[in-house]
Amino acid sequence: MDFEISEITSQVAQTARDFAQQYIKPYVMKWDESQDFPIELFKKMGEIGLMGVLVPEHYGGTGLGYYEYKVIIEEIAKVDGSIGLSLAAHNSLCTGHILTFGNEIQKQKYLPKLATAEWLGAWGLTEPNTGSDAGNMRCTAVREGDHWVINGTKNWITHGRSGDVAVVICRTGEPRTKDNATAFIVERGSPGFSGGKKENKLGMRASETTEMVFSNCVVPDANRIGEVGDGFRQALKVLDGGRISIAALALGIAKGAYEAALQYSKERQQFDKPISSFQAIAFKLADMATEIVAAEMLIYKACDLKQRNEPVTTQSAMAKYYASEMSVKVANDAVQIFGGYGYTKDFPVEKYYRDAKLCTIGEGTSEIQKIVISREVLK
Repeated sequence: MDFEISEITSQVAQTARDFAQQYIKPYVMKWDESQDFPIELFKKMGEIGLMGVLVPEHYGGTGLGYYEYKVIIEEIAKVDGSIGLSLAAHNSLCTGHILTFGNEIQKQKYLPKLATAEWLGAWGLTEPNTGSDAGNMRCTAVREGDHWVINGTKNWITHGRSGDVAVVICRTGEPRTKDNATAFIVERGSPGFSGGKKENKLGMRASETTEMVFSNCVVPDANRIGEVGDGFRQALKVLDGGRISIAALALGIAKGAYEAALQYSKERQQFDKPISSFQAIAFKLADMATEIVAAEMLIYKACDLKQRNEPVTTQSAMAKYYASEMSVKVANDAVQIFGGYGYTKDFPVEKYYRDAKLCTIGEGTSEIQKIVISREVLK
């Protein structure tokens, strides 16, 4: 694995950095306080290729690799984790699912619109009563001739209300049986498909999280992705890549919190000298810096395996688990370094602190990552 960052990756990172400074940073707290979901921002991202990072150019995408994808999410998340989260969900989950498992007709129909952000994507696996227990889904799809009828509710769905197209995994067999789920592409405006309750969240507040409700929603069989019963296997593979993006998201949040704390520690004076000169603060900064680098190395390894189309389940789970827990710890330490000011909304670290926690939950909790890792190492 080559740790040297290529010129292309550096240029992509700079593009994302410049975009975040110009179009995101001035509005971070406004969006956070109001829970506005800035759809037009994602249209702008689509114009410069950030919404179809991994999509080949012949489908309208940027055709970049996982190293570039990692730095894009990281740079956006350093400024606002919630925008990084929506960016990751669109690219990795909805778009990624169609790119990986869709047939050629589906790819040609949906990928160009998703890659340019003409359409925003959503991905539905989680339900009110089945988070980690996805084999017991209650959202069902029943075949009737050349179409399927979907009934049920998905929740915790990024872009569940505003998304133009969703990949939805539904139960097509008996509960807790093998191969009992199938994936479908459902377009906004389909009769019986609506967005439900919007969640009022601790963090990631500018990223829309809602229910998706299906009431006798008719979907043509042409919108089925892959074979009947392949849905859960597809979802697990999609999550392998998605966990790399959440790891990058956590890394960006951690770097943002660390850089803010580092700068503040040099400026804040106590006892006539900067607080960075005190060992209690200096050692915190040393730990933060070390843990960030360790997480980044895990992410690079996962990117390398994914880029070479090698098995990545263990490495992506390790990267996601370590980076997300690290992000929470670094953000917590950043608040501590800021002291009372860190507890106010006048300084950025309280938002990093709130945003970081989602990384330990979304796309598989830390506990699920440990199950995945332990199963793999015990084979």
